[in-house]
Amino acid sequence: MKVILLQDVKELGKKDTIVNVSDGYARNFLFPKKLAVEASEGALKTIADKKSSEANKKNMELQAAKELADKLNKIEVNIKTKSGENGKLFGSITSKDIADIIKNQHKIPVDKKKIVMSDAIKATGTYQIEIKVYPEISAKVKVIVTAE
Repeated sequence: MKVILLQDVKELGKKDTIVNVSDGYARNFLFPKKLAVEASEGALKTIADKKSSEANKKNMELQAAKELADKLNKIEVNIKTKSGENGKLFGSITSKDIADIIKNQHKIPVDKKKIVMSDAIKATGTYQIEIKVYPEISAKVKVIVTAE
């Protein structure tokens, strides 16, 4: 009997997959525990509609992420901070500082956890900072640190 799983079932399959099981297993275990429904035409159509709407949603998120990455690639962030001799900063500039400055200067909200920095910025100069916008999409932001 073909059934559509409503939840993940160990050693059988993931949610919304169609699997072939014995009639007794389906009627005595899967159906009473609401783990699966019979794979009728209506249920198959519902699953197909659900998968297509999820694919559309993912495509829209991907498109929005690409647009955000294009915006971020074009911006420059200017930071003026106190520094000592040889351009060494008093304190450091962290990913949180960069996220706040991008939000204040360019009105683009960026999560500090998405900013990839090996270490905090501790000297004046120009830096290329990577921001992970989406799992496969990242942007490079030019950060210019100058002394006050």
